[in-house]
Amino acid sequence: MKKNTLWLIPLLSLGYSMLAEGAQADEDASAAPTNVRTTPDEGHDPATDIASITADRGIVTRPGRFTIEPSFSHAHSNSTAVAIEGYTVIPALLIGLINISEIQRDIFVGAMSLKYGFTSKFEAAVRVPYLSINEDLREREVFQGTPVDTLRESSGEGLGDVEVSARYQLTDGLGGWPYVIGALRVRAPTGEGPYDVDQRVIEDSQGNPIGIELESRPTGSGFWAFEPGLSFIYPTDPAVLFGNLSYVWTLKEEQGFENGGTVDPGDIVRFGFGMGFAFNERTSFSLGYDHSVIRKTTFERNIDLFESNFDRIQIGSLSFGLSQRLSQSTSLNLTVSIGVTENAPNSEITLKLPISL
Repeated sequence: MKKNTLWLIPLLSLGYSMLAEGAQADEDASAAPTNVRTTPDEGHDPATDIASITADRGIVTRPGRFTIEPSFSHAHSNSTAVAIEGYTVIPALLIGLINISEIQRDIFVGAMSLKYGFTSKFEAAVRVPYLSINEDLREREVFQGTPVDTLRESSGEGLGDVEVSARYQLTDGLGGWPYVIGALRVRAPTGEGPYDVDQRVIEDSQGNPIGIELESRPTGSGFWAFEPGLSFIYPTDPAVLFGNLSYVWTLKEEQGFENGGTVDPGDIVRFGFGMGFAFNERTSFSLGYDHSVIRKTTFERNIDLFESNFDRIQIGSLSFGLSQRLSQSTSLNLTVSIGVTENAPNSEITLKLPISL
């Protein structure tokens, strides 16, 4: 699969048509103070700090300000799968073979994000992640009667999918209205996708295919994706309410006859909401919920191995965030997410250190 990296030629130019309006907005912003600022520190916005703890939901970066945000996250998943081949004589008696497998997966992500505020209403950003994935599978020989467990390990490491985004603030949050920010995020397939790594078909004792195994863990999706969305921030003393809604459109791509021809990954609907509190001028706490609905992947050529997949996958997680301002230009954000659906990671810890220049 070819990877077109020419997208790095300023996608940020999407916002240049907004610069004229943003320049006028800068003058208005300097003349009239916003109703959200509650501290005397220049450039500090409690609504931005609180809403940004659990996700990129804050108000856009101030004009002329450049932000560097290194981050690190660790996600852990543990799941058990049961496969039964046999028949029942009575509801309580099964004759056949039972295969139980347990999977443990750890994903470590180090990322660097760069943001720049062109005007008081428009910002652009780029995020470059690096992933390290370790997966252990403990099972017994497939459909074979044996008391011995086997442990298989696989891993993957490398550059992930680079993201470029642009955000534009549609409202000023005045007159009792919330802040509304429109965003467009583009994800490029710079990481190694599932069709880029070596694969092998798993067969049972009769030679029937029962699944596909990857030789190593992919670090990317392997497809271009575009995500338009809206986020909302509503300051209400002493809390800040926030939410977001977006749609991820993934481009289909030819992956070869053996992989089903043209593969169309399922699109994703994402939404989330939450609230935050500022304990004082430096410390704030946030609680939020995020949910994703992933549609089924379709193939140009029908493949029996994937015909029994669900039409959609639900991924939901509950997040707790804590933010501490270390200085006027630096803060430390810690987020802990707990999966509440079967396909979500059991736990995820994210640490961010945004530094404004």
